[in-house]
Amino acid sequence: MTTRRILLIDDNPHDLELALSAFGEPQADGVEYAVDVAVSGEEAIRRMHSALNRGHGHLPDLVLLDLKMPQMDGLAVLDAIRADEWLRDIPVVMLTTSGEDRDIRESYAHGASAYVIKPMDFKQFREAMHTIRAFWTTLNRHPRWR
Repeated sequence: MTTRRILLIDDNPHDLELALSAFGEPQADGVEYAVDVAVSGEEAIRRMHSALNRGHGHLPDLVLLDLKMPQMDGLAVLDAIRADEWLRDIPVVMLTTSGEDRDIRESYAHGASAYVIKPMDFKQFREAMHTIRAFWTTLNRHPRWR
C-alpha cells in the first residue's frame, strides 16, 4: 500500500479537528494517508528541515496551509518553502477562510499551487478535503525529490 504524507499547517484547533476527521475517513483509492499537523509556520518549516536531515522519505507529498496565522503567516511559510531547493516542488494548497481577491492574488504570486476557501458546513468541508486529497496525492504528478 502506498502512503502519502500530508502536512496540515493551521493554528485553529476547530479547523484542525475538522480536517483530521475528514482525512481519517477511509477511502477506496488504495492509498494510506499520514497527516502531520503543525500549529505554526515556524513549526512547519522546522519539521520539513528536520525531515530533510533524516532523508527525503519523510517530506510531505502535499502541504495544506492556512493563510492567517500569527507570527509567521501563510505567505511567509509559502515563501520559505518556495525558496528552498529541496522543498519548492511540494504542492502547497492554501486552505483558508479568506475569500478576499487580494489574498488569492498574493497567494498565487507567492507560489501557491491552489487556493481553497474553507467551507463552513462540515459535509462540504469533508467533501472538499476528499477532493483535495484525491487530486493532489493521487491524480496530480509532481517532481520527486532529487
